[in-house]
Amino acid sequence: MKKKIAILGSTGSIGKTTIEILKKNKNKYKIVLLTGNKNINELIKQANFFNVKNLIVTDKKKFNLIKKRLINKKINIFNDFNSFNKIFKSKIDYTMSSISGLEGLKPTLDIIKFTKKIAIANKESIICGWNLINKKLVKYKATFIPVDSEHFSIWSLINNSNNNTIDEIVITASGGPFLKMPVKNLKNVTISQALKHPNWTMGKKISIDSATMMNKVFEVIEAQKIFNMPIKKFKILIHPSSYLHAIVKFNNGLIKMLIHDTTMSIPIFNSINNNDKIKTNKIDYSILNNLSLSLVSKEKFPSIKILESLDSRNSLYETAIVSVNDELVNLFINKKIKFTEISKNLEKILNFKEILKFKHKSPKNFEEIISISKYARLKTLEHCI
Repeated sequence: MKKKIAILGSTGSIGKTTIEILKKNKNKYKIVLLTGNKNINELIKQANFFNVKNLIVTDKKKFNLIKKRLINKKINIFNDFNSFNKIFKSKIDYTMSSISGLEGLKPTLDIIKFTKKIAIANKESIICGWNLINKKLVKYKATFIPVDSEHFSIWSLINNSNNNTIDEIVITASGGPFLKMPVKNLKNVTISQALKHPNWTMGKKISIDSATMMNKVFEVIEAQKIFNMPIKKFKILIHPSSYLHAIVKFNNGLIKMLIHDTTMSIPIFNSINNNDKIKTNKIDYSILNNLSLSLVSKEKFPSIKILESLDSRNSLYETAIVSVNDELVNLFINKKIKFTEISKNLEKILNFKEILKFKHKSPKNFEEIISISKYARLKTLEHCI
């Protein structure tokens, strides 16, 4: 019997990678649902290839356009995520949740009820709403797999080990495009320079986060929530080649590392849990002989100091961190602030009394998270403009 699959955000980078993996074993999978926002050309290609009968297009104009283009096809097309009850008559086998930003949280929460397994490739959803996600996972007995390369690596290394047996978890960072740049030169970097990641091809937002090292702050927060461990057990090490993704030190003296090529295909392929083989490169012994691990410079990457003030609670403060950083990155991309002002303003705003109070409040629902996100964004704009 074919595995039934849904992909939330199938036209984005993670979604398209998932599609390519499924294409290689098309006869084993039945895609029940694909969703997109504006890229309806890609969505139509995917739907035609897999004979998908349910599509969700969230952009209103594109929704009306795709309805006209597929008028003679027997395809159900919806404009929002309130249609899951109409689409799923029984539990499907696997869901890839890859809608970027906080927009991905609500559909992630809603689809858990209808899936046996969910892979989440959305940092914001986990950072801001993990307590809500986890409640749903428990209630509907759904299995969760993280697919960010670092978290998938930790998940694979831990392999159901008791948290008390773990001494330390290391997440690696490439160091981004400015690893070797003198600190004094950072204030003059351009947008194009910040977007040139040495190892990965990514969107603008995540590329800027990598340049400031804020992406690693998010990854540590995300890991703390997923694996339910004190934040002090996590460490970030610079590893320029991005070949080694995670290290776990156990209290029995064993240290495990996980290495794979710099491609998201590997964690996604393994999350689908098929018995097929994936084509990969040979082991690069030249990198293994020189892993080149080093500590992160807090002077060059001051954003990582945020982790020192965090505890292990699920709070609305994490929503503020995500939202303030989002606005600051947008301001930099739109040439309203300098690169170094991202970290400086982030530290200032996160220490406002009206923002700090959210450390003591746990998210009650999706609507509250969105409300705090809007508030934090407004505070950021008031401070910077």
